[in-house]
Amino acid sequence: MMLEREQQLEVAIAGLKRVKLGYFPTPLEPLPRLSAALGGPPIYIKRDDLTGLAFGGNKTRMLEFSMAEALARGSDTVVMGAAVQSNYCRQLAAACAKLGLELHLLLRPEREADTKEIQGNHFLQRLFGAQVTVLPDNHRAAQQAAIAAKAESLRKAGRKVYVPRQPDTVDLDAIAYAEVALEITRQCRDLGIQPAYLYATAFDTTQAGLVLGMHYLGKPMHVRGITPTEMPLEERQHKMMVMANQGAERLGLEIEFHATDFDNDDGFIGERYGVASPAGVEAIHLLAKTEGILIDPAYTGKGLSALIAHIRQGKLDKAQPVVFLHTGGAPALFAFVEDVLHL
Repeated sequence: MMLEREQQLEVAIAGLKRVKLGYFPTPLEPLPRLSAALGGPPIYIKRDDLTGLAFGGNKTRMLEFSMAEALARGSDTVVMGAAVQSNYCRQLAAACAKLGLELHLLLRPEREADTKEIQGNHFLQRLFGAQVTVLPDNHRAAQQAAIAAKAESLRKAGRKVYVPRQPDTVDLDAIAYAEVALEITRQCRDLGIQPAYLYATAFDTTQAGLVLGMHYLGKPMHVRGITPTEMPLEERQHKMMVMANQGAERLGLEIEFHATDFDNDDGFIGERYGVASPAGVEAIHLLAKTEGILIDPAYTGKGLSALIAHIRQGKLDKAQPVVFLHTGGAPALFAFVEDVLHL
């Protein structure tokens, strides 16, 4: 039954418009030294930091679908915004450079350093040719208004503008991670392992897609999302439910999701989004020194800190493998040197 479902999911995804930006499937590899250091279960890492575009990351997969949609609409310009150290905007800038699309980024500062330094992802966004505006303050509603105003002004100037992650297209990003669920399921079978849990730093499209894929395949493993940003649980769950249901409908899959299908933990955010947490910094050091793998303090480090805490607290069976999804983000490390090294 699972093999039949795998083929159905693969065929459904193959029917979507897509532009090649990355290299897939990414590896699923063991972390024996990290597992030994924690005295915990066998840990496997899904290396979506190796997707290939602009130092890689999970957004590359999403952009294969959303940029195909932009091109299909005849767009010549993209407008987007997030945090100054956004991994999405870094990969989007590279994708637009590769595809010959003009990109305007309106970025909000999460830290004082974001208004003074051009480092990490911010540096790369500019290097790829994005027209970057750093907004005066960290105000999400004002940022969304500024993005809408910029897009409208460009349209009035005759440009064909595409704004990613809108209500009618955001499910494309989730579908990219339904495909990852398929990859992980097949890789685990090839490795002869049966993990019970998949940990991911996520609270929207990435987790929505993973749950979509895993549930359609018969729930081979439970997806545990670790959010790096503040948002009420009910709101997070509702957003992911809507995305997963929209993605399933687009793919023609007969499956329906409810808010309770999404396990999402907000206990590892630390001070707030975009600011390094002590547990996240410890996770960065531990993974770097045991396995030679880099993660960032704003996002992936917080997800790994949750897995480490759950192992130490005895919440996971030490005999049962567990998978951690590395969603990328290492370039941001260069903007957090003092936080990570405690200078």
